Amino acid sequence: MLQQKIKEQVGNYIVTPFSRINASGQFAASVSIRRGVYDRILRFAPQFESEAMANSYALAQAHSMVLSNQLC
Repeated sequence: MLQQKIKEQVGNYIVTPFSRINASGQFAASVSIRRGVYDRILRFAPQFESEAMANSYALAQAHSMVLSNQLC
């Protein structure tokens, strides 16, 4: 089943979380933080039992980074 991509605008940034399943059956979380033509992709170390949990974690981390000006 295909899931609709989650995109959120946080300030001047577009945040898109994504995840993938690894060999152990856990989900790895990543996020794209884009502003204009610049795009940062971040991967996170924690592993999750579901895709929804991984995406939620990635969104929360991106929100925190953007709102605390950690992307300069």
